[in-house]
Amino acid sequence: MTTFSKSNDGERKFRRRRRFLRGGQAIMIIGFLVGDSQWIGHLGAFGDQPPGWMDLAIGYPAAGILIVAGAIIASQK
Repeated sequence: MTTFSKSNDGERKFRRRRRFLRGGQAIMIIGFLVGDSQWIGHLGAFGDQPPGWMDLAIGYPAAGILIVAGAIIASQK
């Protein structure tokens, strides 16, 4: 039977919190990159512009969902 001291338990909580924080931040960065790629696509940097309905239905909502999901994960204890 293993007993955990308070210092070890605190360290485990800190590491768990840090994993959630960094994981959430990574997901938010991916969301910002998706949004930026949609915006840059509208500027015509990749050749032809994507259809507007595709951006409104897929691109920007996906970016928003990733940013919000990352923020929720980052705020977990």
